[in-house]
Amino acid sequence: MKKGNSFNIKNENPRVLVAPLDWGLGHATRCVPIINQLILLGCSLYIVADKKNFFLLQKEFPNTVFLRYKGYEIKYSRQKKFLLLKLIFQSPKIIHRIFLENIWLKKIIKKYSIDAVISDNRFGMHNKNVPSIYITHQLYIKTGNRLFEKIAQKTHYYFIKKYTACWIPDIEKNGLAGELSHPKKLPQNAIYISPISRFVSMPESKFFNDLLIIISGPEPQRTIFEKEILEQIKLIKGNIIFIRGLPSENQKPENFGEVKIENHVPSYELNKMIEGSKIIISRSGYTTVMDLATLRKKAILIPTPGQTEQEYLAKYLSEKKYFLTEKQEQFSIKESLAKVKDYKFREFDFSKEEYKKIINQFVQLLKSGNL
Repeated sequence: MKKGNSFNIKNENPRVLVAPLDWGLGHATRCVPIINQLILLGCSLYIVADKKNFFLLQKEFPNTVFLRYKGYEIKYSRQKKFLLLKLIFQSPKIIHRIFLENIWLKKIIKKYSIDAVISDNRFGMHNKNVPSIYITHQLYIKTGNRLFEKIAQKTHYYFIKKYTACWIPDIEKNGLAGELSHPKKLPQNAIYISPISRFVSMPESKFFNDLLIIISGPEPQRTIFEKEILEQIKLIKGNIIFIRGLPSENQKPENFGEVKIENHVPSYELNKMIEGSKIIISRSGYTTVMDLATLRKKAILIPTPGQTEQEYLAKYLSEKKYFLTEKQEQFSIKESLAKVKDYKFREFDFSKEEYKKIINQFVQLLKSGNL
């Protein structure tokens, strides 16, 4: 079936391809509620993922069609001061991957008769013959250098313009992501869809954990932080769960003392663990922030060193009193838990259903052929 630029093709069960970025697990996990809603509305799903994202999403959606395709495979430096330089050196490889994934997508759309594409921060997952949605909260990219920030934003907007719409998972005013999702000038195709989360509130939950620690993100910083955590939790009393953020790891880790260690847990179990924990320690990635804000949990956020987006979010949310934040280099679990006792946490209030309305409208337009 050949599709034209008008997209006016009626399909009662639209075939939607979802492709999250492979930079950490956050892009994949925040696609979970979107995929769930699309399935609920009768769409046939095709998920593009590889490595950690593939294993995570396959466990969430075992009956869904997966198309294994490599991501950008961005690597971090061990030292914060060299991160920007390392990212610059990787830019030719990233540009090449973007070019190749766009060619690959064209073939996939034809092979599987795809009706729409939803890309979470993958620049090349767009096509002029089908509606293409781009998801991002970073319309203003923090690099720590004003010149590079201008270049990054212009480059980002260049790709965003190629999509039918840009969905921003935040609210239009006083949002969770601050400047990141509220630049001075928005792309013309931008739509705020509200924060999204795979989790739901469980008011009946009672605390059964004193502390829940969740780590994730690119290497080598994930492993560096894990080692620091494991050394410190030996000295902390109470019921503690430590989740390593390794969905592809099959060998079950050994517990020690009262500390229960997991490589990864499915969404429903993690939802219960978060709701049943007094305090959360995690990275300050935006997906984690949305999850914690949705569940209104008290948390200590530790940004990945050198990841300017997480460092900005941690500072911004700390100033707003939504979360307590600490730097990894000086982090002490014992001292941070002592601070929590006197910290006046502020709750974030927003609609938890708005993004569902946007997705519903999108699917109805797909089915009617009027998109």
